[in-house]
Order: sequence, then structure tokens, then C-alpha cells
Amino acid sequence: MTSIDSGLTQTLRSLERDRLVTRAVAPTVPVTVTYELTDLGLSLHQLMCDVKAWAEAHMDEVLANRESYDNG
Repeated sequence: MTSIDSGLTQTLRSLERDRLVTRAVAPTVPVTVTYELTDLGLSLHQLMCDVKAWAEAHMDEVLANRESYDNG
């Protein structure tokens, strides 16, 4: 398992612990694991869409700020 896989696993387990997602394991070869948003997780949908829209609208400014900061 790579560090990226480990980070993803930790994030998914945390979301499961908070009951934002449910986890189902199917006894297949290889094992199949699926995640589904709970009602609580779904309640975040509009907020996450709004954050995504904000990020897309401001990405050029954010990238310019990063470049300015990095180049001192």
C-alpha cells in the first residue's frame, strides 16, 4: 500500500466513523469495497458544490498568489 492509498484509507475510515459514509465489503476476488453517502453526508452536497464553484471562480487568483508568494 502506498502512502497515497494509506491517506485515502484513513480519510474514508474517518468519514465512516463520522457516519458521513457507509462501507460495504463484498467477498469477491479481489475484495470489492464500496462507499455510499449517508443522509448526513448528503446534507453536505450543496455546501461542497458551493465550495467547488468558489474554487473554480477564483483559481487564477489563487495560482497567481501562490506564484507571487513562492517567488518572494
